Amino acid sequence: MRFNRVLAIATALFAAIILVFGLIYFLSTQASIFTKTFPQFKLKFGALLLEATNWVTTHTSIEREKIDEWIAKAQSDGLKTGAAYLGHSLGTITNLLVVVFLIPVYVFMILFYKPLLLGFIAKVFPQKKHGVVLEVLQQSKSLIQSYLIGLLVEACIVAVLNSGGLMILGIQYAILLGVIGALLNMIPCIGGVIAISMPMLIAFATKSPTSALLVFIVYMVVQFIDNHYIVPAIVASKVKINALVSIVVVLVGGALWGVPGMFLSIPITAIVKVVFDRVEPLRPFGFFIGR
Repeated sequence: MRFNRVLAIATALFAAIILVFGLIYFLSTQASIFTKTFPQFKLKFGALLLEATNWVTTHTSIEREKIDEWIAKAQSDGLKTGAAYLGHSLGTITNLLVVVFLIPVYVFMILFYKPLLLGFIAKVFPQKKHGVVLEVLQQSKSLIQSYLIGLLVEACIVAVLNSGGLMILGIQYAILLGVIGALLNMIPCIGGVIAISMPMLIAFATKSPTSALLVFIVYMVVQFIDNHYIVPAIVASKVKINALVSIVVVLVGGALWGVPGMFLSIPITAIVKVVFDRVEPLRPFGFFIGR
């Protein structure tokens, strides 16, 4: 019995790891193609900078030498800042890799000792409360599963919409940018801003300012469809939290634990609401959190 449970847990974790590494492999192969065009981006930005400098010197009284001095100072400051950010990023990546390798171990241990955890919870509460506790645990499990599945479905739909819009506009690396945008869109508040800036920058560098504006319009349309139709039907309907509480808990989660806190704030609040709805003195708080 114990061996069968170990085998089942290991199989599920192995399948999840294969899916994650498959996604990472796809993004890395696309990104390797993307890096080959960095010289083209550099030339394009250099030409745009030269045009901007000529326009300023022609239409204003600012001297060309002064502008060149500003540009040189900005480049020097950028190199210093970039070196600092590089060191910080390397430390962050190291910590992230440690967490990535530890997560499967944590998940395995939690699943393996699930009966022990349930037995502990049963002993904490009196016998007459076991029915309510079991109901809370079952509903919380169902809620988290539905929320995660909803997020994945939403990400797939947004990736298709993003990639399709960028392909229609003829933007390079449309699939890569569409998938990255869909993944970033899962991060509340800041994810959408980062997702839209990358394709706009590439459109501006490889095509024209008009193309960058069209990319902005496409992403705004996708965001409108996502926020008003996809999220309410697929994601928000699972957690049943009103918009005010969602914004507050996302900001609090981000302040406490950064991006992971922003991502986890919604499902944690939804579980808290399930508990509040089952405890008589706390039901007003559950009503306030609800939609």
